[in-house]
Amino acid sequence: MLLSSARTAIFYGCRNSGKGFQHSGRSPQLRQWLVKRGQSTITVEAVASSARAAATVPNAATNRIVGRWLLGCSGLVVGAIVLGGVTRLTESGLSMVDWHLVREMKPPQSQAEWEAEFSKYQQFPEFKIMNHDMTLPEFKFIFYMEWGHRMWGRLVGLAYILPTVYFWRKGYFNRSMKGKVLGLCGFVFFQGLLGWYMVKSGLEEKPESHDIPRVSQYRLSAHLGSALLLYCASLWTGLTLLLPAYKLTETKRLLQLRRYAKGTGGLVFLTALSGAFVAGLDAGLVYNSFPKMGERWIPDDLLAFSPTLKNFFENPTTVQFDHRILAISSLTAITGLYLFSRRMVLPRRAKIAISLLAAMAYGQVALGISTLLLYVPTQLAATHQSGSVALLSLAIWVLAELRKMPK
Repeated sequence: MLLSSARTAIFYGCRNSGKGFQHSGRSPQLRQWLVKRGQSTITVEAVASSARAAATVPNAATNRIVGRWLLGCSGLVVGAIVLGGVTRLTESGLSMVDWHLVREMKPPQSQAEWEAEFSKYQQFPEFKIMNHDMTLPEFKFIFYMEWGHRMWGRLVGLAYILPTVYFWRKGYFNRSMKGKVLGLCGFVFFQGLLGWYMVKSGLEEKPESHDIPRVSQYRLSAHLGSALLLYCASLWTGLTLLLPAYKLTETKRLLQLRRYAKGTGGLVFLTALSGAFVAGLDAGLVYNSFPKMGERWIPDDLLAFSPTLKNFFENPTTVQFDHRILAISSLTAITGLYLFSRRMVLPRRAKIAISLLAAMAYGQVALGISTLLLYVPTQLAATHQSGSVALLSLAIWVLAELRKMPK
């Protein structure tokens, strides 16, 4: 600014001097040269100022880049969730009995290394109680399943951390976004630690227990829940950067629709989380009939454990019953949201999101019933788990479309 002002002052001074020269008749050529020189200086300053304004970050272009990056990260988190579900369904999660951030990135290479790894696995309860007749090729399969899941987790971590450092240095984040990306990166670290804490629970000797070795359903639910939170936060932030908010008239019905959509999204999240307890306790194998559980609507052993609260987290019958109730409640809420929205004037994109949410809800319930009736085949169960993430994604999309326009 000081340089620009000084140049302007010089220009006007030279201009006045040029007038003096004109009046004196001494050098009109000098006057013309000074005038053109001053005009060129002002033009260069204006162009430079415009370039600086265009280069200001963050801006719409950098927001699109960051939004696409976050959507890509959320896609990688979905991959980790699905792969984790398959690892659980194939009972591969306890095959790697050590946790090393770097050293375990390279799987065993030679026959001696594989035998040493298999020997370590044989010292833990899962082999002693369930897999005592397992062969080395069978062990390799479950080992590679768990190794793939852990390596995917490291890929997710790098996908968050490395671009964060780059975008931060380039100035792509405002103050609010800096806090958000730091929170997301912190969640990735927490998720990794929680994963090992979960696996550790399945490696512990439990002489007082006659149950088959498995990870704690509480830790499994926490691990899945934190992954879903990481996914939801990444997807929401990415969508709000990429999708412009509509300028909607703030009517009473719109406020009701927003509240209804938020409640429905929360119910979908809770239903997905309850699926972790079903998986952790193998509760899908308890009653393989629908709509009744066996011969009854409400099974006799629903509250068999004492105290009563323990049934909701440790009784396989109650856990399956709760998951059914939550799934039906989610379907009912989504149907109500769809019907309520049809009587309102909404943007086309919002209507598409709500319609897809309703269609996915019915497809997800059909998948769940099929998985139950067919005694939980791995492929169908993995598809059902993926469907829960797809349903949650559509719920977040609906919320993004209905959000208030920022002031």
